[in-house]
Amino acid sequence: MSHEVPQGGSAQEATAPNFDFAGTTPYEDYVRADVLTHLQQPLSDDPGELVFLVTTQVMELWFTVLVHEWETAARALRGDDLPTAMAALKRSIRELTALNASWTPLAGLTPAQFNSYRSALGEGSGFQSAMYRRLEFLLGERSASMLVPHRGAPRAHAELTGALHEPSLYDEVLRLLARRGHPVPAAVLARDLTERYEPSPEVEAVWTALYAGDQDAELVRLGEALTDVAELVWRWRNDHLLATRRAMGAKTGTGGSAGVAWLEKRAAKSVFPELWTARSHV
Repeated sequence: MSHEVPQGGSAQEATAPNFDFAGTTPYEDYVRADVLTHLQQPLSDDPGELVFLVTTQVMELWFTVLVHEWETAARALRGDDLPTAMAALKRSIRELTALNASWTPLAGLTPAQFNSYRSALGEGSGFQSAMYRRLEFLLGERSASMLVPHRGAPRAHAELTGALHEPSLYDEVLRLLARRGHPVPAAVLARDLTERYEPSPEVEAVWTALYAGDQDAELVRLGEALTDVAELVWRWRNDHLLATRRAMGAKTGTGGSAGVAWLEKRAAKSVFPELWTARSHV
């Protein structure tokens, strides 16, 4: 490659980035930053509302990434491709950490600060998020009733309906364990996928045997990656609970939800439950 400087130009000019484009910049064409940064439409005059709105939108973007990762992992597990599944899970662990950090701008809200723009939400509430619902479905937390808020949004309703009837990430893990000869009960493998996953003593025994004997290091690593995911989901739920409790106490939540009481109930539940209970028997 020639390093000659064009006649009439300096070396600095020759290596300067191109600033002259016929249309929008390639960066804008790829990232769509102009669209992204003009989606915010605050409904109050309070300057703190923009922080709340942007933070919520950032969370939605992370939900989208996590759904992509866990669907990737589920497909890979279905095809017995454990390396691809593990790579997706490990990425999601870092992404969950970033998602959880999204609470930082909202964690110190006082009731007065939140009340200054709370009315702008109207009946809006986070539990109405379609992407968060898909994320929960992938974690095994599901019921047909959760489709109801999305009946007026055909695309979201159709996507959620499809997700409700597909195996969760953990369902695919248990099917992999069964294919590898571990005694996962037929009733668990053939369960109604539209219902919430319920813990199984037999599944707990499978994980206990894997951890106690360390007979399949690959599956133990899978279990630990899932445990990391579960821990970070638990932290997300608890950070949500704490931020809400600090901002509004025990008042009824937006959208008519039970607010803190509902979040406390959610925070008490473990994701991938047998991976936690099996540890008591190792």
